[in-house]
Amino acid sequence: MSEINRVWRLRQRPVGDIDDQVLSFEQEAIPVPQDGQFLFRMNYLSLDPTNRIWMSDMDQYMPPVELGAPMRGIVCGTVVESRHKRYKVGDRVSGLGVWADYQIGPAGPVGLLPDVPGLGMDVAFGTLIGVGPTAYFGLLDLGQPQPGETVVVSAAAGAVGSIVGQIAKIKGCRAVGIAGSAEKCRWLTEELGFDAAIDYKHEDVAAALARTCPQGIDVYFDNVGGAVLDACLKHMNLGGRIPTCGLISSYNAQGPVPGPFNYSMILMQRLRVQGFIVTDFAPRFGEAIAALAQWLASGEVKVRMDIHEGLENALATLKTLYTGGNTGKLLLRVAAP
Repeated sequence: MSEINRVWRLRQRPVGDIDDQVLSFEQEAIPVPQDGQFLFRMNYLSLDPTNRIWMSDMDQYMPPVELGAPMRGIVCGTVVESRHKRYKVGDRVSGLGVWADYQIGPAGPVGLLPDVPGLGMDVAFGTLIGVGPTAYFGLLDLGQPQPGETVVVSAAAGAVGSIVGQIAKIKGCRAVGIAGSAEKCRWLTEELGFDAAIDYKHEDVAAALARTCPQGIDVYFDNVGGAVLDACLKHMNLGGRIPTCGLISSYNAQGPVPGPFNYSMILMQRLRVQGFIVTDFAPRFGEAIAALAQWLASGEVKVRMDIHEGLENALATLKTLYTGGNTGKLLLRVAAP
């Protein structure tokens, strides 16, 4: 085991796009576990849109990362030293940790990574921890799709959106994805089974929605907000549902962001718009993991891991999220399992 621990620390609050001064990459001593703790080596770091929220001091769903503190992240790794009676060396763990080679558990909500036969560590972590449950509960509990209804999802080629559309198909719905390139749209329709896909960078989204959703939209799973939300509001059916998972189009904004121009449709169509954070459903994670594991095994849900290498590349890799540079779940491999 190396005697050096590499750690990313938050040094500045981002203003607009994340720049290279926001985080610093440092070398420190490896922490020593005390009684009731364990030390684990990170194998994979999940890079997520919410990282930008945690860096800021905006009103948010949990305390922001403090200046000077290690950057928060969703991580998985392998226990290398344990003074905790329930964890042994070699156990694979995952949860809320920090951007560092070595870290102490269970300082945050860190527990055993689900062991699903046939799933590699990257797929189990990238699908069953956070991403899959977000799609599962957001669509099924909040969207409540019914057979024959039309489900539209933005950022559809991303980690959550790609699973949302596939679950919609499993539930007998028509699935339409909105993504940022012709290649991503082909992946959605040709490999994942979406009924249609819209390239928002090269198409008029409102016109494309009228074409691909001739019977209107019953559920819009929102990952982006902004202009795409506005276009979807105009096409929502009476009693439609909008689970609000993310607003990535505005995360780097440097001032107040205008609300949707078609806000009146919430009243006119009696829409239900509800924001959620996946941890709202933490007591039921086992339900989502069991369903997702079964769908993965049967091939009804397919996933793509967009894996980059090296903890030193964490900041540069994170930036690709905000330009649409990833397809599927964005992971950083820090050390081979």
